[in-house]
Amino acid sequence: MIEAKSDAFWKLVPRDAEVKQVVTGFGFTEGPVASRRGFLLFSDIPNQRIHKWERGQLSLFRENSNKANGLTFDHQGRLLVAEGGGRVTRTEKNGAVTVLAAEGLKAPNDLVYAIDGSVYFTDLAGGRVYQITRARAGVGGAPPKGEVRLVWETPAPNGVALSPNQQQLYVADVKTEMVRRFDLDPAGLLVNGRDFAPLRVDGLKTDEAGNVWMATRTAIAVYAASGRELGAITPPEAPSNCCFGEGFRGLYITARKSVYHVPTLAAGTRTF
Repeated sequence: MIEAKSDAFWKLVPRDAEVKQVVTGFGFTEGPVASRRGFLLFSDIPNQRIHKWERGQLSLFRENSNKANGLTFDHQGRLLVAEGGGRVTRTEKNGAVTVLAAEGLKAPNDLVYAIDGSVYFTDLAGGRVYQITRARAGVGGAPPKGEVRLVWETPAPNGVALSPNQQQLYVADVKTEMVRRFDLDPAGLLVNGRDFAPLRVDGLKTDEAGNVWMATRTAIAVYAASGRELGAITPPEAPSNCCFGEGFRGLYITARKSVYHVPTLAAGTRTF
C-alpha cells in the first residue's frame, strides 16, 4: 500500500506505483545496497549470509558472514560491512577482508560512507556511534592508520544516514524511538543534535532533495528535511531497511523474509 500525506509525495513516487516482491525465503533480510554495476546485495542475518540479486537471479555472495547487517560501498566499489559479530570490515578488490574496527565493539548494526572517505557506523548493543577516519577507511587508508573515534552515545543506535550535502548525519535510536539529526563540524564530529522524527526506525536513507526514507515497524515513512511527513510505503511484511537501486533510482525494501521494490521519481543520495 502507498499512501500520500501531502501532494508533494507524488513528486517522489509515481501515483500508479506498486510494491512488488523481488525475492523471498530468508530468515531476516537487512542491509540492502545497490552497486553502481547494477546488482543488489542484502544480508540474511540469522543465516549469516550475504546474497546477491542480479538480472533476476539470486546467488550467494558470502557465507559465514559474522552476522553481517548493514552494507555499503566506498568510492572504489569495495564492500563495507557492519558485522553484528563485533567488527566493521572492508572487502578488497582481491577478496581479502580488512578489519577497519573491532576493539570494544559489541554488535555493529549500520553504516554510511562519507564523501571525504570516512565511515560512520552504529553499535546498537554498545549504545555508541563511531567515525572511522579517512586515514583508516578512505582511499589508500588501512589500519593501523587513522582512528576509530566515538562521536555519540545513545541507548540503542540503529540506522544511520547522511544528508545529500554531507553536512548532516541522521541517527535512529530504537529504544528512545527518536530519529536525531546532527550537524557535522569540519573534523567530522557531531554537533548541534536535535530531534527530527518521533519514530521507532530501523534503517533509513536520504534522497537528493533531502527527504528521509525511514523503515518503521510497519512502513517506509517519508519525511521532508523540514520534518514534515510526506507519505508512507507499506510492504506486505514489516520493513527493516531500504536503499535506492541502480542509478540511485527505485527503492528496494528489506522486510523480514523478503525483498520488495517500488519505483520512485526521487533519486537517492550518492554516498559512494
